[in-house]
Amino acid sequence: MSEPIKNRYEFVILFDVENGNPNGDPDAGNMPRVDPETGLGIVTDVCLKRKIRNYVETVKEDATGYRIYVKDGVPLNRSDGEAYTELDITEKNVKEKKKADPDLDRKIRDWMCANFYDIRTFGAVMTTFVKAALNCGQVRGPVQLGFARSVEPVVPQEVTITRVAITTEADAEKKGTEMGRKYIVPYGLYRCEGYISANLARKTTGFSEEDLSLLWDAILNMFEHDHSAARGKMAVRELIVFKHDSELGCAPAWKLFDTVTVARKIPDDPSPARSYQDYTVSVDEAALPAGITCQRMG
Repeated sequence: MSEPIKNRYEFVILFDVENGNPNGDPDAGNMPRVDPETGLGIVTDVCLKRKIRNYVETVKEDATGYRIYVKDGVPLNRSDGEAYTELDITEKNVKEKKKADPDLDRKIRDWMCANFYDIRTFGAVMTTFVKAALNCGQVRGPVQLGFARSVEPVVPQEVTITRVAITTEADAEKKGTEMGRKYIVPYGLYRCEGYISANLARKTTGFSEEDLSLLWDAILNMFEHDHSAARGKMAVRELIVFKHDSELGCAPAWKLFDTVTVARKIPDDPSPARSYQDYTVSVDEAALPAGITCQRMG
């Protein structure tokens, strides 16, 4: 693999949804997630990381070094077992191997990081290794995302739908259509903030410049291969990247995030926003601390 990244990064993702459900809450009938105190829409970090994983899996197609660890239909223990097999370890002899080789934890961790892109990026909890009392069971990744929140309050709507297809023969004798419902957000612009630690990349997972380039591509295109009727029209509108000139960085993340402002083009407009063109996104680059460069993508 290539050398780990040498610079710390922070970034801001701006994405929007139109007539769709960006992240349903299973505990609330799959309604769009909303902060009950502010009315702001919420999209979890887990949801966004799933989109990034799906994009990498789509474009890389399980290429060596770019497999996905957390994926649908593949038990995690099966992937863990591959590391055991590669290093000639079994559940029975793992304790003996650990005593004989103090570096066993690192070797297993390095093998998993080298083969699975999402472990190298986001880290992982690998239960097989946790149960074996190996220190490599929990890997903290250099890339971390926060929850995304909408710029303005959203008002989810419940839409009633019908279908002519009837489920059972008995129902077909009684009715001609079936009723259903779906939840949508008419429009919402969401903001997500993220962090990339070059220090963790060097010490733990080996997250490289090639991995970083793929991450930017995945973020910008994470909705492009994930369209569905339920999610409506979703798109990443802009990715704003702050690059530090050192591994540990030269400014607090909040100072960089505070330079990014999203505002309505028409101040105090009482009507709800219905498109990205209703907003202006600005970065106060003059306020950036020394040692920080800013790049806007999208």
